[in-house]
Amino acid sequence: MAALMALPAMGSEGIVAGMSQNRVSITASFDGSEILIYGAVKRDAPAPEGPMEVIITVEGPATPVTIRKKDRRAGIWVNTESVEVDAAPSFYAVATTGPLRSILTETEDLRHRISLPRVIRAVGAATEAGDPADFIDAMQRIRLNEGRYRVLQGGVEFTEQTLFRSDIVLPSNLTEGEYRVRIFLTREGRVVDAQDRVIGVRKEGLERFVFNLSREKPWAYGILSLVLAAFAGWAASAGFRLIRP
Repeated sequence: MAALMALPAMGSEGIVAGMSQNRVSITASFDGSEILIYGAVKRDAPAPEGPMEVIITVEGPATPVTIRKKDRRAGIWVNTESVEVDAAPSFYAVATTGPLRSILTETEDLRHRISLPRVIRAVGAATEAGDPADFIDAMQRIRLNEGRYRVLQGGVEFTEQTLFRSDIVLPSNLTEGEYRVRIFLTREGRVVDAQDRVIGVRKEGLERFVFNLSREKPWAYGILSLVLAAFAGWAASAGFRLIRP
């Protein structure tokens, strides 16, 4: 009975959200993009006691990843151990109103896969290493340094427990596909409402033509690549001859 009485209070708060754009075009001059994610909390009853928090995640297409470790053997660096991860997002950003560990319980994180370690699906990963966790931690550090993974604690502005906004910067080396945007409202570490959005990332113009050619007619793509390489070499040689005194 107590649980049933608590349900309407949790359901009385919801998300009304939007984005500055839901489509990103990758062209020859593309150097990244910035997405504004904004919204408000709608209520059918007075707000419960305790602060509300907001978490926003942006997740790129996931792919299997092989993580390798190199060791020096006989003066040569060689691959010695490896771990295969089932799926890791090509891009992942998580923005919050506060420290993630303070506004989200472990149970809710496990259920919704919000934190960076949870979003990487390594269950059942094939391994040739003693401790796969060390390899996964190393991959996270590398992608964090590259800007492909981002943890923006305090990256969500929340005004009067009602209006929120966050600016998520997408890098220039985006993988084509659908990027999933999730928005969570939490109270006392529990998710009280969530909403999903999608951002479509697609190559356009010459990039789209070359991409399609490489998939649909690989022989033509190979010939075109050779012709362009030969032309570039000839043009560079001709240019040097012209500028040489």
